[in-house]
Amino acid sequence: MRSLKLSKAFTLIEPGPVVLVTTHDGKQNNIMTLSWTMVMDFTPRFAITTGPWNYSFRALKKTRECVIAIPTVDMLDKVIGIGTCSGADTDKFTRFGLTPVPGRAVKAPLIKECLANIECRVIDIVKKHDIVVLEAVAAYVDTSRKEKRTVHAVGDGTFIVDGRTLDRRKLMSSKLPAGV
Repeated sequence: MRSLKLSKAFTLIEPGPVVLVTTHDGKQNNIMTLSWTMVMDFTPRFAITTGPWNYSFRALKKTRECVIAIPTVDMLDKVIGIGTCSGADTDKFTRFGLTPVPGRAVKAPLIKECLANIECRVIDIVKKHDIVVLEAVAAYVDTSRKEKRTVHAVGDGTFIVDGRTLDRRKLMSSKLPAGV
């Protein structure tokens, strides 16, 4: 093995998939791209890493709600575009040809073109580490969508695309929650 700079260690375990997080500040919708997400448990609780450097953070902090939308590989260029411009001066839904769909539990919109959408409420903001803890209140999946592969950011401008699904449900049955 050869040494790797510690500043690049995160590229070895960068989580995924890359997601789009929508917010609504009372006047307008916005979308931000995030690759730092984490499933916290089966309840369902999630964590994202973001802070004041993202335009959407103000709306997220104020409204304490958002939608995690899960794009697929065919949307990668739009996902990158969304992450490289600001909602302060760009209507990202219009610019990237995405369709906002009203949520049932939160004011932030779902994204019609995404494989799945999870409506969430903020239950904690851990300022020291810029971690926003979310609790899902509704979830949707587009089972008719042909493309289902998600993408995972490596952190250096490259991405990994999901591949084969390996079924090990029998081996893991004692650790899986009921109904999964």
